[in-house]
Amino acid sequence: MDSLPLTRTRSALGLERNVVAMLAMFLVLGMGEELWTRFVPKYLELLGAGTWAVAFYGTLRDLLDALYPYPGGWLADRMGRRASLVTFAVLAMGGYAIYLVAPSWPWILAGTVLVMAWSSLTLPAIFAVLGDHLPPGRRATGFGIQAILKRVPIILAPPLGGWLIARLGFQGGVRAGLAATLLLALAGIAILKRSYVETAAPAPDQESLPGLWRRMDPGLKRLLVADVLARWAEGIPKVFILFFVLDVQGGTALEFGALTSVQTIASILVYIPVARLADRMNRKPFVLLTFAFFALFPLVLVTARGTAWLAAAFVVAGLRETGEPARKALIVDLATAGARGRAVGLYYLIRGLAVFAAPLVGGWLWILDRRLPFYVAFGVGAAGFLAHARWGPGDVQGLPERRPS
Repeated sequence: MDSLPLTRTRSALGLERNVVAMLAMFLVLGMGEELWTRFVPKYLELLGAGTWAVAFYGTLRDLLDALYPYPGGWLADRMGRRASLVTFAVLAMGGYAIYLVAPSWPWILAGTVLVMAWSSLTLPAIFAVLGDHLPPGRRATGFGIQAILKRVPIILAPPLGGWLIARLGFQGGVRAGLAATLLLALAGIAILKRSYVETAAPAPDQESLPGLWRRMDPGLKRLLVADVLARWAEGIPKVFILFFVLDVQGGTALEFGALTSVQTIASILVYIPVARLADRMNRKPFVLLTFAFFALFPLVLVTARGTAWLAAAFVVAGLRETGEPARKALIVDLATAGARGRAVGLYYLIRGLAVFAAPLVGGWLWILDRRLPFYVAFGVGAAGFLAHARWGPGDVQGLPERRPS
């Protein structure tokens, strides 16, 4: 039996049994995906893709990010959380297999349709599980723990992926990572099926998309506007960050993996203390910090000179996550409780549809000038910061008062 201090710690951190089972599954699959996912743009290039094909890959990912959350939320509400997560993992495994055997770059685009099932279809289920099992005063902390465990693989796996590439060549290293991911996905499914106990009944709410939109809290709609601008700031240069570091700055795949680890460590260091504060205080200042760093990252990266400044830029990239637990908790606070999965899915559907073309714009700007995407992204991100500062929501009226646990 747990000791009282351990029980209190688990309660304060939102480590309820089903939450732990879900997080363990994400940790295992994350270790696999992070071995290779950040190297896919270069993998595409080696398979014959040009700049526009790489930009289209980024756009496809963003389009699927837009289209998948709502059906993912619908399935999470109708099938149950556990069954939906298992289904999404199986779909992603089909994508990993296609990536593994791909003889040319169009296969990667086809496989992406399945690969994205894990990162995009599952998003509303994550929100729903945390919303189902955690009270409002612990949700930001729960999202902070989820974010840390999601990013532990980003610290460990990209350098290992870079090492595999150094030993086996780019294609061989990526394919070795994909084979490992298939095995880890099976382990993740086994963990969830063994440990997760379904508690939420299927949702009876059959309200239409327009009805869900009409019921969406006005504060959530204002948050969505600022969020869209911040994601444009992220999306414009996103698929070209690897090329900027390797081709413009002269870095190596191993160095890029190390920079990714620096970014993730910076995120992890702020997650829990900031999330705990966001559970006790108004969420708005913490969300505002996130939007500020979304604007600053491309500016710091494009003006970096030397390895130390590149590392500083990736620290700023990590700090973009400062207010993410608070933002996600605010979404759950404001989402329709009777259809939480679909309400979250609708938010991300709208955000994704508004943002998915950003990499194409980035590709056009990249062709004009390799530094231009980063300067434009800074301007768009600054607009998102100002929009949230002026109109963004803060605390949610009607929720229980937040107190320290």
